[in-house]
Amino acid sequence: MPAAPMEVEGHGGEPEATEEEREEFEGLVELEKSDPEGAAKGYEVILDAAEGQVDVPMTKYEEWSLIHLCGLYAKLGRTEALVKLLKQVRPRFGALPKAKTAKIVRTVIDSMAKIPGTEEAQVNLCNEYVQWCIEERRAFLRQRIQTRLANLYLSTGRFQQALKLLAELQTEVKKLDDKQLLVEIFLIESRVHHALRNLPRAKSSLTAARSVSNSIYVGPMLQGEIDMQGGILNADEKDFRTAYSYFFEAFEGLSTLQDPRAQSCLKYMLLCKIMHGQGDEVPTILNQKKTMPYTGEDIEAMRAIARAYKARSLHEFDAVLKKYSAQIDHDALVQRHLQDLQANLLEQNLVRLIEPFSRVEIAHVAKLIDLPLREVESKLSQMILDKKFRGILDQGTGELVVFEEPISDTTYDASLNVLQDMSLVTDALFRRSEQLNA
Repeated sequence: MPAAPMEVEGHGGEPEATEEEREEFEGLVELEKSDPEGAAKGYEVILDAAEGQVDVPMTKYEEWSLIHLCGLYAKLGRTEALVKLLKQVRPRFGALPKAKTAKIVRTVIDSMAKIPGTEEAQVNLCNEYVQWCIEERRAFLRQRIQTRLANLYLSTGRFQQALKLLAELQTEVKKLDDKQLLVEIFLIESRVHHALRNLPRAKSSLTAARSVSNSIYVGPMLQGEIDMQGGILNADEKDFRTAYSYFFEAFEGLSTLQDPRAQSCLKYMLLCKIMHGQGDEVPTILNQKKTMPYTGEDIEAMRAIARAYKARSLHEFDAVLKKYSAQIDHDALVQRHLQDLQANLLEQNLVRLIEPFSRVEIAHVAKLIDLPLREVESKLSQMILDKKFRGILDQGTGELVVFEEPISDTTYDASLNVLQDMSLVTDALFRRSEQLNA
């Protein structure tokens, strides 16, 4: 919530606040700390006093009261009050500069976004004001509300609606050459394609966002979002080294802004270290000065997972997943990669157990690893198909038969390498002769 200004002055034709109004406003700001409800009623009185003044510009006194009231409604979780507040001040939009109108509408929508579970209310509010912008010919505000609407479609799983809206916005915004908004549009499009598991299209949209952002100044928050998306896409491609560097850059930028998403970046940094087989570095990262302020169940979950994976203990790993299920299940990226990690850990344990045997009962392997027989049998079958080891499952006797790895014949490898090199030399000489003859 913004702090109270020391002076509330008018500009751009706005009436200045009187000394009494300034004192009253500062008193309400102080009241917010001890009595949010009382402060909200005080701000409501200020705005109610100006209700009906259609042709009178909004003073800075009223504007800051409106902004603080939005923040209090968000803190108190009063969604309906926010919608009602925007309808209350809408008749005065005609007397306000377009930039101030856009600021008020976006402030209310941003405040509503801070209230959990209001996605549908936000969608309805955005659709209502998109229609109002069309009627009032407010293209600048409409495009930004539609960008927010596309992001809401993404969070509510309406991916096709989001892609259709983003395609329309791209065409329109490219003509206007609004590069800042175009970066945001490409970034949201990348997230939508990623949610649809279309990684090539997601990378293409992110590349477009980076290309446009290179020609303008991009604020640290938007740059952090771009880096974070880059890390997510690289992690899904199993390039955890590059993903870690992107998440680190995003963490650096967002932490300076005290953005809560910095903690998610830190969590993904730890995940990349674990997936890359460098779980030993997790305690070192968490003991750094920049990361120490970030604590919580998400971070503790990553610490426990690194410890379990280092111990190569499948049961300890499963216990961590159950203990921190609330933190893991709500994050699709973490859940997806931890499933891969769990599968890898199971494979490593099975390979270690069957290594001394050439023929062993599957039930005995299941007993040693302390897992259900059907699960072990299914995993062994999958590992054989994936050529993790050579063998067969004898269903008649319920046994696993492990074959020895064949010794590779390297007798002619050197000869084949020489012939391959000679072929390259011949091709190069042929191209050189063609150039001389030309």
